[in-house]
Amino acid sequence: MDRFWTRHYESKVPADLDLDPITVLDMLDRSSARWAERPALTLKGRTLSYAQLKEQTDRFATALAVLGVRKDSRVALWLPNLPQMVIAYFAVLRLGAQVVNTNPLYVEREIEHQFNDAGVSVVVTLDYLWWYRLRGMMDRVKVEQVVVTSIPDYLPWPLNWLAPLKLKKTRQFVKVPAEANVHFFKDLVARAPAAPPEVEVGLDDLAVLQYTGGTTGVSKGAMLSHRNLSANVQQSAAWFASIRPGEEVLLACLPYFHVFGMTVSMLWPVHIGAHIVLAPNPRDIPDLITCITKYRVSLFPAVPALYVAANNFPGVEKLDLTSIRACFSGSAPLPVEVMERFEQLTGGRITEGFGMTETSPVTHVNPLHGLRKPGSVGIPVPGTDMKIVDVETGQTELGIGEKGELCIRGPQVMVGYWNRPDETAEALRDGWVHTGDLAQMDEDGYTFIVGRKKDMILAGGYNVYPDEVDGVLFGHEAVLESATIGLVDARCGERVKSFVVLKPGRSIGEEELKAYLRSQLAAYKVPREIEFLPELPKSSMMKILRRELRERENRKAQTGGAP
Repeated sequence: MDRFWTRHYESKVPADLDLDPITVLDMLDRSSARWAERPALTLKGRTLSYAQLKEQTDRFATALAVLGVRKDSRVALWLPNLPQMVIAYFAVLRLGAQVVNTNPLYVEREIEHQFNDAGVSVVVTLDYLWWYRLRGMMDRVKVEQVVVTSIPDYLPWPLNWLAPLKLKKTRQFVKVPAEANVHFFKDLVARAPAAPPEVEVGLDDLAVLQYTGGTTGVSKGAMLSHRNLSANVQQSAAWFASIRPGEEVLLACLPYFHVFGMTVSMLWPVHIGAHIVLAPNPRDIPDLITCITKYRVSLFPAVPALYVAANNFPGVEKLDLTSIRACFSGSAPLPVEVMERFEQLTGGRITEGFGMTETSPVTHVNPLHGLRKPGSVGIPVPGTDMKIVDVETGQTELGIGEKGELCIRGPQVMVGYWNRPDETAEALRDGWVHTGDLAQMDEDGYTFIVGRKKDMILAGGYNVYPDEVDGVLFGHEAVLESATIGLVDARCGERVKSFVVLKPGRSIGEEELKAYLRSQLAAYKVPREIEFLPELPKSSMMKILRRELRERENRKAQTGGAP
């Protein structure tokens, strides 16, 4: 395949990549040897060096082996962005076992499905709220051992003393009973020697079962191998050639249980010896801003909603955010106005990209210092091929400017779906993963995502792409956020409806906003209805959930108007 887009690579970025045959475990070992005393992780003022991170990883791996974790065991990590999450992640991989990342926002039905589907034998989780939920499910899952940890375990004094008191006061504290299969993370690490068993871990061994959100059915585990993860980290490192190994400070606010956070905010910074500043709650915008100013953060991977929140943070113009050099945006379209405003505040540069669970996740990125096309997710990273095919059959490759389904091929593409051969065959065809995203490519090879196949609206025989409508809505000076969906309509198949959140202190009527849209869009794309909301539903990754809005509208239709 002619990778004609490589002519727009920055000068130091290779057109192809000769991958180093190492695992992400090797990356941690190398960084701990090269930057032993450099800060690796910081949480609320408590810092672990790279040497300490490796030592604690080895100690926890030894403890897990005593608990019965062997090669190809599955261990669920049900944790926010804490040092314990990073330690446990690498410890599981060191034993040749697989990490099963678990979203804390899952309800019991979703967690029960994931644990049983993966065959999870050990769970590492928090000692309040989540442990309580797990204990109520123990008779329905196959979990044999539980390791509980506490946020205060890795906080400095006096926070480690005050935090439990606060939890008790808010009734979030749950005392963990002394049971034979319940163990305490802090005690295990303190007692175990840093001498885990020698386990041969190959590049083609499975490393992670990364479960999809299950928005189109039950969630399924994407099987990511050590080769997949290592390749994607190396691709990212090669792409950002101007990043300074051993010098950067990265703010890790993207959840580690999500594939974007896992690779871009944990594995990649470990590989380049970055100082990772942990932010367990991405919705705590004051904390994120404090971390940026206090630790002089230089790298800020985030999603558009976080850039919007930072831009609108009270008094942000008076703060010094100029330490930020590079930002990486994904998971949702980044409005040009948001990008320009954030760059004015920081002096840094945002590069928008694309990825998915099935590709570890990074496939496309705009050059950090080269030709950047706002509204585009950029061009394929080294070693990655792409094509756009027709939606109906998925077989006919389309030309420049034509809209179809985006397909990806490269070393970061998953092995398949766990125990789902039929769905694997549907998603992976001749080495190409069919993404389900609708896109078009321009003459330079830059890709523009126009929507999801499942989100596309068929209104009166015309295709309407919600992202396009939302992009125009966001261009209005009164609009903070918007989400557009399609609803069943007896007359025209589907009708377009938009949900809008206005900026604080701004007001506009529905008809006035429709008039603005009619000046920017063809008539069939203009929403038949606009509803104003105080906020939009979002995922743990701060991604707007159109699915919840559709479900809300369906309930209203069934109940005669009650949401």
